[in-house]
Amino acid sequence: MAPDTTEDVDLVVVGAGPVGLYAAYYAGFRELTVAVVDSLPEPGGQVTAMYPEKLIYDVAGFPEVRGRDLVEALVAQANRWNPTYLLGRQARTVTDREDGRVDVGLGDGAVVRASAVLVTAGMGEFRPRPLPVGEGWLGRGVVHFVPRLAAHTGERVLVVGGGDSAFDWAAALHPFAAAVTLAHRRSRFRAHPASVTRVRDLGIPVLTEVEVAGLVEGDGGELRAAELRSSDGSTRELPVDTVVAALGFLADLGPVAEWGLRLDKRMIGVDSTMRTSRDRVYAAGDIAGYRGKVKLIATGFGEAATAVNNIAVLLDPEAHLFPGHSSDGG
Repeated sequence: MAPDTTEDVDLVVVGAGPVGLYAAYYAGFRELTVAVVDSLPEPGGQVTAMYPEKLIYDVAGFPEVRGRDLVEALVAQANRWNPTYLLGRQARTVTDREDGRVDVGLGDGAVVRASAVLVTAGMGEFRPRPLPVGEGWLGRGVVHFVPRLAAHTGERVLVVGGGDSAFDWAAALHPFAAAVTLAHRRSRFRAHPASVTRVRDLGIPVLTEVEVAGLVEGDGGELRAAELRSSDGSTRELPVDTVVAALGFLADLGPVAEWGLRLDKRMIGVDSTMRTSRDRVYAAGDIAGYRGKVKLIATGFGEAATAVNNIAVLLDPEAHLFPGHSSDGG
């Protein structure tokens, strides 16, 4: 859909993470037309952006499933009903129409007209914390995500950070890269001890109380080395081809915070039907808040189904809240 055009659907799902993708499937099962909007360029939300290679152990029916594989399966499941994907585009406004429907305005000027909105935006919009000395290097030697491990085959990689993402990337890159080093400015880590042990057991050098003080450019403009400064003030150069800046993220609700919804600690308040304080706007997944909330992907799947079934009745009061089991249709 080009800017300044209008798409017309029954439901706009804001957020293409696992919960949003499952909502797109379930809405199709309920015979609703769907558009999925996400500011990220690929489906999968935080799973795709932050840990596509990480194994997830708490999705029902899978003893373990890699993040990327889970997203691919959810996309295939949703695509059975041909949802419209509007990726790399931000949902900025929701405007009530006189006919009872809403217009969802996108950042590029396009409008999606819908009968209801389901917000499945996870922890909201998130921006990676920048590497202090990385200005001008992003995309030409410095990255925040590693969507394709094989792209770094034979490279010398420095992972910067002390959290789970940093240790996960280091372990995942180890079979592909010529060399992997992890550096952290403190002696203690935020990562789970098991992740730290795994990296150490792989023989990956872990440098502590070390900061990246500068990046060194090669003759052809490529990244050649990282200048590391220890807590005692000494410096040395580490030859690198890529620096993975896994320094965490800054998150906020973005434009959703201006939609007139009841908010509590960066979560959208909902009732038992997943309806928000605004007519025709629902929420599910980590962004939805209520007493006793447990933030799990499994929880979000159930909330998405609850929201979609209630939206189906909202749009057609004669419809049944429970449509029967998907297996009934073959």
